[in-house]
Amino acid sequence: MKLRNIFSRRNRILLRELVITDFKLKYQGSALGYLWSILKPLMLFAIMYVVFVKFLRWGGDIPHYAVYLLTGMVIWNFFTEATSLGLRSIVDRRDLLRKINFPRYILTISATVSALITLLINLGVVFLFAVVNGVEFTWYIFLLPVVLIELYAFSLGVAFLLGTIYVKYRDVAHIWDVVVQGMFYATPIIYPLSMVVAVNPAIAQFLLANPMAQMIQDARYLVVTQETLTIWNIGVPPVAQFIPIAIVFLFAAWAALYFHKRSKNFAEDI
Repeated sequence: MKLRNIFSRRNRILLRELVITDFKLKYQGSALGYLWSILKPLMLFAIMYVVFVKFLRWGGDIPHYAVYLLTGMVIWNFFTEATSLGLRSIVDRRDLLRKINFPRYILTISATVSALITLLINLGVVFLFAVVNGVEFTWYIFLLPVVLIELYAFSLGVAFLLGTIYVKYRDVAHIWDVVVQGMFYATPIIYPLSMVVAVNPAIAQFLLANPMAQMIQDARYLVVTQETLTIWNIGVPPVAQFIPIAIVFLFAAWAALYFHKRSKNFAEDI
């Protein structure tokens, strides 16, 4: 996979057109159209806010917990959307594979970029919500793109792997639904990590080895409040602090190579 082929003008044009098409088709036929990219996460947030904040009284020790919760949900929704779309990206474009000769990775990247556009729109809502809620931004917010790059790399790697396996084994879609549900509860999204620390600090440190937990907590630290517990301030040894980041980029590189190796047979396997 040569870099000059990956970034060739023809491939860039094809990628752009596929991203535009994917994003338009996502809301085709709905009355509210693109507004669903904002309304859906807000509706889910409203439900969880009422249940976990108003009734269960979670997050009372965290400033601006509503924004804290929304930030985590927006990031998690991107991960689930990007990986779900990436899982089906090759199979859903099977007709295109048989008609045109082009790098197969473009299909998976276009699916994840479509989800990335939704993420950026949702982050705009988060910032607006933060301003209304009185969050005081600091210079740390300029580090958020670093977390987003890590998030996209991890999501793309998972999408490459799932998309490759799904070509031959459709069962992986059902398995991934279960895995995602388990990851959701193993990641401090709806509950604050401080609750876990109160039970057992070692368990909280272990949870932060999960790249999604590390990225969500980092984003909350940068955007919402520096009182957020992260892998950098929870007492994890300095060398171990980089474990989730290493997992992300090593996994993404391996998944891309695996995808490239198997992509030559996609047309026949489908």
